[in-house]
Amino acid sequence: MQQSENRAGEAAVELTDLPNALIACKVLEDVFNDDHLKTQFEALFLAFDASTTFQFFKSFRRVRVNFTEALAAAEAREKLHKSVFNGKEMRLYFAQSVLIGSPSLHPPKPEKQFLISPPASPPVGWQQAPDAQPLINYDLLSAMSKLGPGEQYELHTGTPTTPAVIVHVCEAEQDSSEGEGEADGGEGGKRARPKIIQTRRPDFTPTVTQ
Repeated sequence: MQQSENRAGEAAVELTDLPNALIACKVLEDVFNDDHLKTQFEALFLAFDASTTFQFFKSFRRVRVNFTEALAAAEAREKLHKSVFNGKEMRLYFAQSVLIGSPSLHPPKPEKQFLISPPASPPVGWQQAPDAQPLINYDLLSAMSKLGPGEQYELHTGTPTTPAVIVHVCEAEQDSSEGEGEADGGEGGKRARPKIIQTRRPDFTPTVTQ
């Protein structure tokens, strides 16, 4: 019993949040010009509320139907939405309410404004999370520090479908320079700068086409 009363109370709260006006879209042009059809159109909504008023917007082919209660608007929308009137399907939508004394529409509810990028304002209770500390792999640093010149360290073992990742440690600059110096017979053990050989342009024989 208590659960049914709670559901009835929640339903009453939801109905009070609904507007008490409907917008009929894509209305037949004959409704705006023919008084007989206009009377039949109004009778559809007057059956739910005898005090219903109408505002006809011929340029937009729309009619605003104003009820005295939101319950009557909800019932009319449930019964008449997508119904056929004079061979034409009728679409009904709840009209957006306007603040009294203000020409502007209601602003959107702020529950989900933080989803906009960038957000208009953070939600209540939101706090910026501190940046995480960088992770340092001390095992990897220790293993690499033990490598000597000319050695290699396998970081990832290769598989039949993936290559292996191996770090090769270069030889000491002094050792390599001395070896080259001794081989070249130079003094002071300085490495000779290699000479860059220009690539020869291929032969080109111009041809005359007629």
